[in-house]
Amino acid sequence: MKIYQRKRFWAGILLAQFLLFYLFSKVEFVISIFGKFFELQKRNHQLLFSKIPFSVGDLLYIFIILLGIFSILKIIRTQNKNKYFTAILIGINILYFLYQCFWGMLYFQRPIKERLPNTEIKISKVKALTLEYLQRSKMSRKLVQEDQHGVFKIKNQRSIETEILNQQNHLPFHITSKKSTSVYSFKRSSFTTVINYTGILGYYNPFTAEAQYNSALPATYIPFTLAHESSHQLGFAREQEANFIGYLIGNNSENLDLKYSTEYFVLKSLLNYLQKDDVDFVKSVINQYSEGMKRDRNAEKMFIKKHEGILDIIFGYTNDLFLKSNQQEGSITYSYFIDLLLQYQPTSDHST
Repeated sequence: MKIYQRKRFWAGILLAQFLLFYLFSKVEFVISIFGKFFELQKRNHQLLFSKIPFSVGDLLYIFIILLGIFSILKIIRTQNKNKYFTAILIGINILYFLYQCFWGMLYFQRPIKERLPNTEIKISKVKALTLEYLQRSKMSRKLVQEDQHGVFKIKNQRSIETEILNQQNHLPFHITSKKSTSVYSFKRSSFTTVINYTGILGYYNPFTAEAQYNSALPATYIPFTLAHESSHQLGFAREQEANFIGYLIGNNSENLDLKYSTEYFVLKSLLNYLQKDDVDFVKSVINQYSEGMKRDRNAEKMFIKKHEGILDIIFGYTNDLFLKSNQQEGSITYSYFIDLLLQYQPTSDHST
């Protein structure tokens, strides 16, 4: 087959994949097959890279980027452009196919909200829950350790990871039957310096099944971020559903650091949700923070201010488009998580 014909062939295969997976996303039976496949392979997938002390997925991304740059330069500088263009098309085809099979189709699973009773979202209910989590956060804050600046610090991260894996096996059965793999595959991101400026707290690598987290974050973020990324490892692709599963993991945890980080995350999410409706209420709640919580909040604000920049704006926009393309509300909304939170409250006495 001539190079030109090969290029057209692989371009056609890519278009066919786009169409095929789009059609698959509309068929519940097919989506369920991908979900079952994920369940069958996820433990072995995580085990494959879990013992390696650094992020294999990050190295893979670096390799792909460098290879892409090399191929583009070859296309620009050589006369045999079709050869390298074809190589790029083949690479994209392979990556796209693997991504969809191992992860992409999970975005179209049955939403968690369909497993919960319909509940009218009233601002009064949101406010009541906010005040509840204010008190819970204040109580939990008293029980955790501080650094020399009086800011929350993590006592033992390994114990947090152990607790997360344990709690994954105690999720309410009416919400999910997914089970923990009990595999430790939490990895520090190799791109910390860059992602500090993007607003990224962590990310799941679908090619290596590693749960990545930004180790440079203020400590208040890290335990819940680990719970969130572990929810992706369980098989929850939607971001706000991963937040909800992370909430279920941390809310009743006996690990004090995980419990505080989770309750504080819920409180901040509720306050963000209420900003558009009652700014005065939000300010009043923040003023009621304990002194320790105020120091934690100030540490977060300083971190965010230090790393504001164009990368945050660009990534926020592109990530928003990506989330919406996978039937999510986007990165700037907390409404779906709040909906799940309020829908879950009346059913929280269900057996697990």
